[in-house]
Amino acid sequence: MRNAPGRLPPSRSHTSFPGRFERGAFFVGETTLITSPDNQKLKQIRKLARSRKRSDLFIAEGEDLVDAGWEAEYVLRAGIDVDEKLLAEASTLGSGTRAIGVYRERWSEPGGLLSVWLDGVKDPGNIGTIIRSAHALCDGPVVIGPRCADPYGPKAVRASMGSIFARPPARARADELPGTRLALDHDAPRTLRELELHGPVVLMVGGEREGLGPDARKAAHVTARIPLRGDGPDSLNAAMAATVALYELGHRMAADG
Repeated sequence: MRNAPGRLPPSRSHTSFPGRFERGAFFVGETTLITSPDNQKLKQIRKLARSRKRSDLFIAEGEDLVDAGWEAEYVLRAGIDVDEKLLAEASTLGSGTRAIGVYRERWSEPGGLLSVWLDGVKDPGNIGTIIRSAHALCDGPVVIGPRCADPYGPKAVRASMGSIFARPPARARADELPGTRLALDHDAPRTLRELELHGPVVLMVGGEREGLGPDARKAAHVTARIPLRGDGPDSLNAAMAATVALYELGHRMAADG
């Protein structure tokens, strides 16, 4: 019989009773409260918070994200499964963390009438925000290209506000993307509103400083820019640019049938 997430089975060598202590855990009935920082689950959470190299597991922090997630490997809840202070110390958020779940990553396939591909977007907060925007504005996933931050890192997962669970990202090279590849380029001669497009369309977005790499530019079928005010900034960050472009493209494609 499988144990509840974040809980260990009661000891068979003793009779459980309120207030029993045993090797770094405090048992109340059949509930085990983790009280040692050396607990293996806490160790794993701390490790995943620092780096996910060579691991397909990731963490989601906070009750809203945990509630939005798919089936977890386990969940630790403050005051229920683990001492509140220990959970806060393991979290990237610090004090106030009420729940942390450990999940196994999932990947979608590129596709949809409208999706977005990222190249060189190194800020995980931007990655997570774009995943949330794509979930709201298009039917395809965010496709992760080269030189991008980890979409399953803690900051990216948090910025997605649960959308990473509803619409997991995909992975592909630029030349593998299906449909019309539309590269955002602030030097493009035409704006998004001047294009005539029919799906499927993949919006290609690069990092704010470096833009799309040479392989991405070579793979693009068409380029376009977002018109900015003459007295405004020279560019938008990747998340803002992707959100504006997805809204405009989705509106245009819907109007064109």
